[in-house]
Formats: sequence, C-alpha cells, structure tokens
Amino acid sequence: MVGCGGGGSGTDKSKTVGGQSSSTAWVSGVYPPAANFINRCELPRQGKSPITNQNYPDTKGSYVDENNFLRSWSQDTYLWYRELVDRNPANYPDTENYFNLLKTNAKTSSGADKDKYHYSMDSDEYAALSQSGLRYSYGMELAFIRNVPPRELRVIYVQPGSPAALQSITRGSKIVGVDGVDLVNNNTSAGINTLNRGLFPDAAGQAHTFDIQKPGASQSVSIVMQSARVTSVPVQQVKTLDTETGKVGYFAFHDHIAPAEVALRDAIAQLQGESISDLVIDLRYNGGGYLAIASQLAYMIAGASATESKTFELMQFNDKYPTRNPITGAALTPEPFLDYALGFSLAYGTALPSLNLSRVFVLTGSGTCSASEALMNGLRGIDVQVIQIGNTTCGKPYGFYSQSNCGTTYFSVQFRGVNAKNFGDYTEGFFPSAVDDGQSRVRGCIVADDYSHELGNPVEARLAAALYFRENGTCPGVAVSGSQKPSGTVVDDGVMLKPDVLNSAWMHY
Repeated sequence: MVGCGGGGSGTDKSKTVGGQSSSTAWVSGVYPPAANFINRCELPRQGKSPITNQNYPDTKGSYVDENNFLRSWSQDTYLWYRELVDRNPANYPDTENYFNLLKTNAKTSSGADKDKYHYSMDSDEYAALSQSGLRYSYGMELAFIRNVPPRELRVIYVQPGSPAALQSITRGSKIVGVDGVDLVNNNTSAGINTLNRGLFPDAAGQAHTFDIQKPGASQSVSIVMQSARVTSVPVQQVKTLDTETGKVGYFAFHDHIAPAEVALRDAIAQLQGESISDLVIDLRYNGGGYLAIASQLAYMIAGASATESKTFELMQFNDKYPTRNPITGAALTPEPFLDYALGFSLAYGTALPSLNLSRVFVLTGSGTCSASEALMNGLRGIDVQVIQIGNTTCGKPYGFYSQSNCGTTYFSVQFRGVNAKNFGDYTEGFFPSAVDDGQSRVRGCIVADDYSHELGNPVEARLAAALYFRENGTCPGVAVSGSQKPSGTVVDDGVMLKPDVLNSAWMHY
C-alpha cells in the first residue's frame, strides 16, 4: 500500500518553467547563498496562514529559485553534505523530486539507508501538527503488522474524544475492509487506491465504511466514520499502580509536541503527589518531536541534584561548523537538562516538578525514535539507570531544524546528538540485553507487543514484564543474554502509520 501516513510534501505544485527568477546559470560546485533564493516561489501564496495567522512571505519566482534554495541550504547545513551529488536545479521542474535527491546514498553496516529521515510536508499542516497536535484522521492510530497480502492492520491506540473513540473502537481492533474492499487480500490498483483514500483522509467530513474485527470477536462489524480535525493527546493513561513493594507510576507518552509540555508537567506533578517509588514510561509509539521536551522530561525524572550543570545532549554539525550552530549563529554549547518551561504550552519560565529517581523503566518498540531515544541516551549519560522493556528502537541519533520555503517545510539531517559521555552512535537502535554496555545495549527484556490489552493495564505484556523485572531483577521467562545484539529473539512490531514529522527530532529557535 502507498501513502501510508507520512512523507511527501503534501503539496503538488506540478511545476512548469516560468516566472521571474533570481537564479544564475548553474556551475557545478558553486553555491550562491541560500538567502538569494528564499521565498521566491513559482506559485506564491497570498494572505495569511490560517494556522499561524502570519503573512506569507512569498514573492514571485520560479521552480529554479526554489531548487536553488534547497541546493545551497543543503550544501551549507546537511550533516553529510560532502556525499551530495550536485545536480543542475533547472533540470528538475518538480521541486519535491529535486529535494528527495538532496541526501546521501550511503548505507549503514547492516545495509540500511544511512539517511532514512529525509522528508517534507505542507507548512500549514506541519504548524498545526507540531504546535497543536492537529491532523485529519479518525483518531485511531494504526500499525501494519503485515503490509502485504494477507495484510494485518491493527489499531494500536485511540485518541480520546475522536470519531474512533465515539464508535468504541479499541486497541487491538483489526481493520479488515474499507469501503467494500478486502484489506487483507485485495492487491489490485483500484482496490489499493480505495483503501488508501479511506485510511488516510486529507480533509474533515470524509465518510468511509470500515469493517472492523474487535478484540475477542470472531466476526467483523461495519462502522461508518467521518474524518475530523483530530487533536493528538500526547500523554495518556497517567496512573499509579499499587504493588507489594511500593507504588509505581505509569503513563503513555506518544509525541514530543508542544501540548506535551503542560501534559508532562501535570503527569509528573500527579505522580509526585502520589509518592511513587518507580516510574514506567511507555514510549513504544513515540517517534519523537521537540528535543527540548525530551530534556524537560529527563529533568523531571532525575531531578535537580542529578542534572545540575550536566549535559543532556551536545549537537555536532558538519565540519563547516565545529564551534558554531549554523542555524542560530550561536556558539555550540551543550544542551542542558531543562528545569523550566519554554512556552510551548506552559508560560515561559514556569518551574517544573521532579521525581528525583535514579532509574526509570521505558517500554519501547520499533517506533520509538529520535527524541525518545535522546531521552534514554541523555539519562544514561548521567548514570540514571534505564531499564528497557520491549523491542529494539528505530536508531535515529540525528535531528534538524525545520525549514519552510514556498509552502513546504523541509527536514534534512543537520546534526548528530551525543550525551554527557560523548555517546551517540546508536544508528541500529537501543536494544534490551542482559547487561548494559553504556552504548547500544541496555539492560532489559525483549517482549512482544500485546494487542489484547489496553496500554496501562498491568497485565499487558510489556508493562507486566517491567513490573516483574522490578520485583525480581530478571526478565519473565528466558532472559536475553550475550554480548551482541540478539538474533532470532527480536520481535516484529510491524510498521506504525504516523506522519514522518512525528518520527523526528526537532530543534526550536
């Protein structure tokens, strides 16, 4: 299936040559300043953004100007700029296609793409999603356990108050058909187009019929839902679990977006008031977001004495900028553990609470990426013990500053992050192991995802394993052992269908 919930610019410009251009003839290896071309657009927008209420800065230009901007900007700030092939911007009328070529073609040691993180999206959509958690959907977050026939598509969690929640759709439900098309087996072009139109709406009010098999049911039921502008709730299921050896806090943290600042503060304050002795954070579906929010959460876990004057993360840019941030112009200094709000959704300067814990349990999956991995890495850098339960994380020690131009926001890898111990080489992910080596192997247990129970239920497999480990110091069943990444025991979480922007690490400025 195509178009599965992310990637692409979201704007089809269908460009043709024309308009006024500030560009000059292309000379291979010569890069005029990106500022010469910024906001010179083939199809300038008019008026104000409905999301930010700010005037669009666009002026009349051409697709060559847009391509020239991306070419010079990439050559200046891309982490692996030396590995870019210099192509004539005038030969690519489709700017999205040109941008897609502005990345390295190198592979990692395992044969994966070195740069798996290159993408773009509509600027207003990005603003709505990152600032308010808004996007068109039904409020059911999905994962393909198998994305080729016979397919298996499951609901992994539901946004409160959404169309899916109002229809009593729950975690673990299988979608087996859309608008009369068999999702499990149909592999025709027309069928796939119908499935994609239903699963991934691009506006509110689009009605589609879903055949859904709920957990425990032997037959599916047909449910009609209308898409809506759904608000993502980044922190859910905040609770305290009573055990024989003390109180354990739990919450599911799904996205490092702006509303998470206040939601995490409230969650930590609630758990602080309930005198918990341990904390389990469910990051299995958290693909990232603002690194600053990861830093704030790390502070709220560890507290002032453990984090004062310590490095949460140090950004390392390309070799053109060994001492200066090329985006902000500021001198490169370590990012601290933040003990105050930055104004994302709390008043700037608001003091944050803390739990003063020396260890934390994290539930992870293959969709645990970027800012979530930075949270784990930053805490381990100051010797807060991280116990990892679940699956290997996605492996993304990189980040970027979003860059908007002519209605599209671009994301291109610009920096690598390392913790206080100068470790940041986890491109193959963090994985649970019998021992912690301070690098990619983290003490913990490999546990398959459990779709038969809601997140936060103490008998859900990953949470149950964390509680068992807390009591016994070992994994339930057979513990993972060995000095290298285990093979054969690694579980498959499938493919989480979140927009690419929610599987990234963003800086703000």
